[in-house]
Amino acid sequence: MKKYILALDQGTTSSRAILFDRDGNICSSKQLEFTQIFPEPGLVEHDPMEIWLTQLTTAKLAMSAIGAQSEDIAAIGITNQRETTIVWDKETGIPIYNAIVWQDRRTSDMIDQLKAQGYAELFKEKTGLVLDAYFSGTKLKWILDNVKDARKLAAEDKLAFGTVDSWITWNLTNRREHVTDESNASRTLLFNIHTGQWDKALLEILDIPENILPRIVPSSGIIGEASSGLFNHRIPIAGIAGDQQAATFGNLCIKPGMVKNTYGTGCFLLKNTGSQALVSKSNLLTTTGWQIDGKRNYCLEGSVFIAGAAVQWIRDEMKFIDQASEVETLANQVSDNGGVYMVPAFAGLGAPHWDQYARGLIIGITRGTTQAHMARAALESIAFQVSDVVRAMKADSGLGLTALRVDGGACKNNFLMQFQADILDCVVERPTCLELTALGAAYLAGIAVGFWQSTDELEQVWKVDRIFEPKMTVATREHLLEHWHKAVTRSQGWAKD
Repeated sequence: MKKYILALDQGTTSSRAILFDRDGNICSSKQLEFTQIFPEPGLVEHDPMEIWLTQLTTAKLAMSAIGAQSEDIAAIGITNQRETTIVWDKETGIPIYNAIVWQDRRTSDMIDQLKAQGYAELFKEKTGLVLDAYFSGTKLKWILDNVKDARKLAAEDKLAFGTVDSWITWNLTNRREHVTDESNASRTLLFNIHTGQWDKALLEILDIPENILPRIVPSSGIIGEASSGLFNHRIPIAGIAGDQQAATFGNLCIKPGMVKNTYGTGCFLLKNTGSQALVSKSNLLTTTGWQIDGKRNYCLEGSVFIAGAAVQWIRDEMKFIDQASEVETLANQVSDNGGVYMVPAFAGLGAPHWDQYARGLIIGITRGTTQAHMARAALESIAFQVSDVVRAMKADSGLGLTALRVDGGACKNNFLMQFQADILDCVVERPTCLELTALGAAYLAGIAVGFWQSTDELEQVWKVDRIFEPKMTVATREHLLEHWHKAVTRSQGWAKD
């Protein structure tokens, strides 16, 4: 009897491996951070070999910590930082350039050119995405245009492109499988979310050869096996989903209308829209949630670029705290924000503003402003950004929010969760397991191999830890939001020449 599902959770700042049992309990978890490379302001890269090695190492450490053998593992599920772009040589297996991370802004000018050429509506219609440097397509074009001999190698069918899921799978299967699933493909600007195929017209516009693209596979289903050379015994790879779609599935937001928010490096709010690819009029993204048994499930998504990263900035650059967890204690030293607002537009603003030239600001500072006010402003900025996305979702769907399911590291912060409930005026539900991204990947893999029989069985696994109910007065909420929106306006367009 197989005991575990192994979830590989490859994130923006760390690689993690978690072994889950049939009750959805974490039996073992190992995490390794890896190097963040900042060649210039606005540029963010990773070493793909370090990504792979840290991910493989965490898997082996998680197994050895509890004496789990490869024969004990029913399947592997993979979830990953999305949009991060890797191109490698198929013959040597060596990347031709560093991974260009989703936060990277080097292709902002390219995006401006595409907009000037009138392509914005075409891309939105086919991909559900807004034209932004956030997505993989222009990053891939940049690598092909700027790395020596890249286009020549591509013409000779020697290159492979992939998001991080593709890179991990390629290495896990000893170079046998060059694949991605629809949830990841739908974040590239190259994939038609209505046909489920790479779009030839978009490939032509971006001058990207189709031969370098991965094969598209279901989000849940056996797509290959991890090499016996890595684990002594072949293990089926049976689930792939981009981190936010995986977290949506892990939060069991599997019915239309359900909404989750993940509080990680960024914030990602997804609303399940079922079989309907709802077109946003409020600058949200339409994205594939997952594809199982030939059925495609869509979501509306609002992406906030900087959330937990604002707390990291308070810790690492401002040095107000030693550990990220200390920010809650510091923020609670003051009863309000003292009129201080932070707009953490360190990498521009995501949904619903999509201003790649916005930059961070702190406003409302007086002689009485303390570190505690700054810490509180950083936490409040996360909740304010989420409220902007929720407001946009309401405008698109006509439906307000009755409950928000949450996950991710920052949702351990009780101050933030209470403030989020207050500013949204809705209930916030925090589950017992906060590793919902990894759990979602485990669910997708587990269902594919019969480890769990159905989503009904999964409903028994998901449990609530705490419910936060709104307590704030209407007047206070309106005052805070009014000043937040004034601050956002002042941050916009700052870096544009």
